[in-house]
Amino acid sequence: MSDVFNRVKEIVNSYLEIDADKIKPESKIADDLGADSLTTMDIVIGLETEFNIEEIPDEAIQKIVTIQDIVDFVEEHQS
Repeated sequence: MSDVFNRVKEIVNSYLEIDADKIKPESKIADDLGADSLTTMDIVIGLETEFNIEEIPDEAIQKIVTIQDIVDFVEEHQS
């Protein structure tokens, strides 16, 4: 797995406190991992901080469904 995936996995796990083995690229953040909208926003803030992304736009957040979607977004927008 990529370094970005491993860092995303750590961030998601820190907010959801689930078995880290359940966090896979294809995992759906809400459906599979159980994140509600508030937790999702906390994860977004954690991602912005960890990866030095100024702001993840609402339109992008709405398109992020899986862990791989997060990894792809971060890889495209990392500064």
